[in-house]
Amino acid sequence: MTKVFWDACGVIHIDYLEKGKTITGEYYSKLLDRFDVDSKQKRPHLAKKKVLFQQDNARVHTCLVTMAKIHELRYELLPHPEYSPDLTPCDYYLFPNLKTWLSGKRFESNEEVITETSAYFESLEKTYYLEGIKKLEKRWTKCIELKGDYVEK
Repeated sequence: MTKVFWDACGVIHIDYLEKGKTITGEYYSKLLDRFDVDSKQKRPHLAKKKVLFQQDNARVHTCLVTMAKIHELRYELLPHPEYSPDLTPCDYYLFPNLKTWLSGKRFESNEEVITETSAYFESLEKTYYLEGIKKLEKRWTKCIELKGDYVEK
C-alpha cells in the first residue's frame, strides 16, 4: 500500500507500507509527523501558513489518535462526505494514471515497484499536480451545487 501526500506543486511525501502490515492510528500518526517534516523542507515558504489537509473518512483517518495528531500539527481538516471517492484526488486522479503506467509490467520485488512508482511521480510535470487540485475544486463545487447528490435532477 502506498500513501501519497501531494499538493499543487507535486509530491511531498510517499509512504510504502511494508508487506503484511496494516495502517493503524498510531502508524498514521507517525506518518503525519514524517509528512510534516517533509512539507517544511520541501515547501519552506509555507512553513508558517496553515495546512489545509484533505483525506477521506477511512477509520484510520478519523480515529482519536489521528485527530489528535492533526490538531497537534494545527492542520485544518477539510470536510469529506462519507462514501465519496469522487472527492479524493488520489482516487479519481493520481492512482488511475499510476495504474495505467504500471499495467503490464512485472516486478520481482517490492523494491522494483517502489523504484518504478518513484520514477513515475518524478516524471510528471508540475502542472499535472495543479490540474488535479483544480479538478478537486470543480468536483467540490458540483457536489455543493447538487447538495451532495450525484445526479442532476
